[in-house]
Amino acid sequence: MIIDSHVNLHAVQFDEDRDAVIARAREAGVRMMVEISDKLSTFEATHGLAMAHPDIWCTVGAHPHEARDHTAMTVEDLVALAQRPRVVGIGECGLDFHYDFSPRDQQAEVFRTHIKAAQATGLPLVVHTREADAEMAAILREMRAEGPFRFLMHCYTSGAELAEEAAEMGAWFSVSGIATFKAAEDVRAVIRTMPAERIIVETDCPYLAPVPHRGRRNEPAYIGHVLQALADIRGWDREEAEAKTTDAFFSLFDRIPRP
Repeated sequence: MIIDSHVNLHAVQFDEDRDAVIARAREAGVRMMVEISDKLSTFEATHGLAMAHPDIWCTVGAHPHEARDHTAMTVEDLVALAQRPRVVGIGECGLDFHYDFSPRDQQAEVFRTHIKAAQATGLPLVVHTREADAEMAAILREMRAEGPFRFLMHCYTSGAELAEEAAEMGAWFSVSGIATFKAAEDVRAVIRTMPAERIIVETDCPYLAPVPHRGRRNEPAYIGHVLQALADIRGWDREEAEAKTTDAFFSLFDRIPRP
């Protein structure tokens, strides 16, 4: 089974041909997609996609870029939205110190709110982290001391030390099209060390199109290139890669019934 664990089909880049993009994904063998919430103002569009398609599920949350607009968001707000049908995760949330579109202290506090919602609901947390390794590790440790939660380090491109510490905490990891980029050997080196039973794949479409589509708009139909890259990096055959990532996906997103 091929699953794209992270799509942004509500994005404006798909406004002209969203239905065709979904159809191409199915034609390419994609059996399931998780549509990711990046801010509460677009959650209705995100949730609407999940409600309209039996092979699409969704999350609820706010990307760290949007933290400045979500400082008033409460744990209760997220928990209430997470009760809706077809919501299977909390996030995308976390820290992004590359762009600093939101103040770092606000990013950290909004991230903690998401973690508390994951603790309250038992749903997995979809974590975005960029150039914030030490701070990310510190918050994960701090919040784990308050209570357990499961989390996915999505589109992981951060350092080996954070990856090792997250893995020790039980993290899942997702691999994206970046794994196919010629200059991304440091990313591939970390992928070789990830726990084999906790790796899944994603496109993060419309961003990060894999080779041979790099530079174009990404879409779920391209997930096979990411899966093949993972297989090559880990020394798995394609069938083994599909089986391992499928098992890992349903282990993490356990609100989704396995076909």
